[in-house]
Amino acid sequence: MTPTQEPPLHLVFMGVSGSGKSTVARAVQERLGWAFAEGDDFHPPENVAKMSEGTPLTDADRWGWLESLAEWAAERDARGEPTLMACSALRKSYRDVLRRGGEGTFFVHCTGDKHMLLDRMNAREHFMPPSLLESQLDTLEPLRPDERGMDVDPALPPERLAAMVLARLGLA
Repeated sequence: MTPTQEPPLHLVFMGVSGSGKSTVARAVQERLGWAFAEGDDFHPPENVAKMSEGTPLTDADRWGWLESLAEWAAERDARGEPTLMACSALRKSYRDVLRRGGEGTFFVHCTGDKHMLLDRMNAREHFMPPSLLESQLDTLEPLRPDERGMDVDPALPPERLAAMVLARLGLA
């Protein structure tokens, strides 16, 4: 990377289960064609089993998972490649780990009404049961003013959200 070149962007679509982070990330991917990591695919089997049984993950359960996602982004960052990722990234400390993937990390927080989230969770097949939404909402720390990112309302159509993200980043 030359001194005038910007670091590659690494967009992390974050939020609780049912917030539409994967859907919005894929809508952006359709426009940009960047590599995409689905955070759920990086969970070890023990984490998936725990959540499937309705047991919330602990910080200790999450560290290795977050590190693997950061490593995935860092490998691409080293090659100058931008990335997209869907990951709950509920706490600032979790986002701090993900930022190790590259200095161009930018968070898109999909926020939403609890009832809408529950409706979405009840309407899909997923290892995360709706009973865990409350624990995720309790764990969630919204983006802080010193974190690079933006909030979006997942009640809007994914294509509109993708356009908003791209406009905010000057990629439209």
